[in-house]
Amino acid sequence: MFLCLIFLNTSQLKIYLYAAVIIFFAGIAAFLIFSPQFGAKSDGDRLRRIELSDNYHKGRFRNPVKTDMMTGALESVKSMIDYFKGAENREPREPIHTAPIDLSIFSPSDRSRAAITWLAHSTVLIEIEGCMFLTDPIFGGRASPLSFMGPKAFAGSEVVSAQDIPRLDGILISHDHFDHLDYRTIIELKDRTETFFVPLGVGAHLERWGVPPEKIVERDWWEIAQYQGIELTAVPTRHFSGRGLMDRFKTQWCGWVIRSENNRIFFGGDSGYFDGFKKIGEKFGPFDLAMLECGAYSKYWPTIHMMPEETLRASMDLQSKILMPIHWAKFNLSLHSWTEPIERLNADALRSGVDLLTPMVGERVFLDQDISTINWWPGSNNFFVRP
Repeated sequence: MFLCLIFLNTSQLKIYLYAAVIIFFAGIAAFLIFSPQFGAKSDGDRLRRIELSDNYHKGRFRNPVKTDMMTGALESVKSMIDYFKGAENREPREPIHTAPIDLSIFSPSDRSRAAITWLAHSTVLIEIEGCMFLTDPIFGGRASPLSFMGPKAFAGSEVVSAQDIPRLDGILISHDHFDHLDYRTIIELKDRTETFFVPLGVGAHLERWGVPPEKIVERDWWEIAQYQGIELTAVPTRHFSGRGLMDRFKTQWCGWVIRSENNRIFFGGDSGYFDGFKKIGEKFGPFDLAMLECGAYSKYWPTIHMMPEETLRASMDLQSKILMPIHWAKFNLSLHSWTEPIERLNADALRSGVDLLTPMVGERVFLDQDISTINWWPGSNNFFVRP
């Protein structure tokens, strides 16, 4: 092919180059349009319902407060350069330390006690009132539409696979970013999950992936869903959505308040800090446990992800007895070292007297027992690996 190009005149060469460019971009467009990983757009009754939302304006969802996505155009370029330039310790040098997981937790004989099992990043197994819920499950190995490219799960962070989970009462989705809504994982779990609880618009993705409409419960901010005596309320967060190049803000993002007769749990998804945490705490608190993001923050995007100190502040606003940091220890999504979020949060919690729960990945914790936390990550003052 190269030898053939040598003998082409300038006009012919330009034609070949233009054709190559057109084919290249046509291929990308076809991938974005037809690949199921990118989900689907809302239409029909779903779109009409979205258009009735107070949070939807001129074809897109809005944040509860004014939110600039980045600090500026120049900073956006700088952030990309810094990201690809790399930094020290952004990924663990060795497989992370995890707790040996007992797969019987997915089908326990006694579900009377509320418990959580952290499965890395924002994936948490919640046992409450005899029911089992999973938040933002991602077991596909990458936070990406491609199986061979994109942020890769840290070695050791995936202690279970989707195939290990026999049945779920519900899956709670906070928003449709690839590190929270994983196509491959949903395909694996859709037939073994009773109900999917999602913010407005996300149901279109699930239906394209084969989830029956009757299994999908979509909620706007402050709307409630009931499941076997458990109340699940979608609440505002400060973030954004989108899976492709042209669908940013087309689906909603949210956190979830999970309330039963005996327990109150908050799952925050992704969010920058805002006064909404205080409003949620006043309306639904106090919480037994708040699971809040602590990772993927940056000075370049300070409004859509919280700094660790803001995570602590949000927990206090929520009136939570215990704070559990999530959204860390699985993917390299920002510029900080992989242990910086927990180190900063841990130090701030010690100064503030806040009870911090930092289980190892795979560790089951009952909410009715005294919380005993071991700093298991490398570099901590009392680094310890549970047997």
